[in-house]
Amino acid sequence: MLFDMDGTLVDSEKVWDVGLRELAHRYGGELSVAARTRMVGTSMSESMDILHIDIAQPWRDVEASVTWLEDRVCKLFAEGLIWRPGARELLADVRAAGIPTALVTATRRRLVDVALETIGAHNFDVVVCGDEVGNAKPHPEPYLTAAAKLGAQAARCVAIEDSPTGVASAKAAGCLVVAVPCEVALIPMDGVVTIDSLTATDAVTLRSLVARRAVA
Repeated sequence: MLFDMDGTLVDSEKVWDVGLRELAHRYGGELSVAARTRMVGTSMSESMDILHIDIAQPWRDVEASVTWLEDRVCKLFAEGLIWRPGARELLADVRAAGIPTALVTATRRRLVDVALETIGAHNFDVVVCGDEVGNAKPHPEPYLTAAAKLGAQAARCVAIEDSPTGVASAKAAGCLVVAVPCEVALIPMDGVVTIDSLTATDAVTLRSLVARRAVA
């Protein structure tokens, strides 16, 4: 089982909102809603490019902005993160069922380690962070890497995602994708099961999806 983090397990996109808008204000700008929406699910460097262009300051140094934002969001993460509805219960159910589990996130390791203080490092056999792969989502590498580290074929894994970028990454890797929209609406796609909330599924249901795919 492969889980995205931001917007899927924890309601951290609102925390990112705070940091991103503070950074834009620091530069004398205002982050637009459209630009913020485009950032969901992207890497830190891509998000900074979007922010810099949005506030008409494309010359800004990406790494300097990433460093400031990480410092700020790290402090906000340390104050605690709120679970998405049904996320903690589903994760516990999956673990109790003995299903190997990975966290696959575009967020960088430094922040993920802080987030894991809330969601529990013990809940994951493997953690793949955005700065630990050569190609970020929507490239399939993050999910292919996680599956390989679990010793599983991606086609036999369920990936749970909330963003178009993450869904594209998991689908390209060959995973069975369960999409749970959070901040951004998702377009229906073949091979993607969309649910309103993680309260609507459990380990038995997810296993049955994989079994049905195997005999299809």
